[in-house]
Amino acid sequence: MRDLRVYADALNGQVFHFRDRNGLECDTVIHLRNGHYGLVEIKLGGEKLINEGASSLNRLETKIDVERMNAPSFKMVLTAVGNMAYHRKEDGVYVVPIGYLKP
Repeated sequence: MRDLRVYADALNGQVFHFRDRNGLECDTVIHLRNGHYGLVEIKLGGEKLINEGASSLNRLETKIDVERMNAPSFKMVLTAVGNMAYHRKEDGVYVVPIGYLKP
């Protein structure tokens, strides 16, 4: 969370946690002043946890009323382990090891 806040701050943005009344949540929402935002789930790693994080992000995305606000600019599962970042074509989720966030 700290690293995400530092990077968001550098872009004049903020980081929030989201949870709705039904228990659907997102670990972080990175929101920029221009209205763009990204949804991020933080998982320790492993395919099962990555899939759970991506599934949660996709469920949340379906709840967003894109007539009232922008669709998310990106969805990302941030992992603690891994040696490569990749884009899941089937659902548009980026999977990124934390080490890839360094400037």
